[in-house]
Amino acid sequence: MINPKKIEEVAKQLSENLPSGVKQFAAEFEERSKQVLQSQLMKLDVVSREEFEVQQHVLLKTREKLEALQAQVNELEKRLAD
Repeated sequence: MINPKKIEEVAKQLSENLPSGVKQFAAEFEERSKQVLQSQLMKLDVVSREEFEVQQHVLLKTREKLEALQAQVNELEKRLAD
């Protein structure tokens, strides 16, 4: 679900952009940043891209079936009205 490499990249970018006087603490900052980011991301209610695409496909198929059923109902109502 959550890509650990991406979290590492973000933490590394944050530490690389620290002022030079703070660089000595970069490794500790990077590690803490990773921990905080992972902790916060785990709290989010998210799904993977794959799960999202599967559900999107299921929804599309369901809509198609619903439209077909609605067309059948409309045709039956038309026949009953005649």
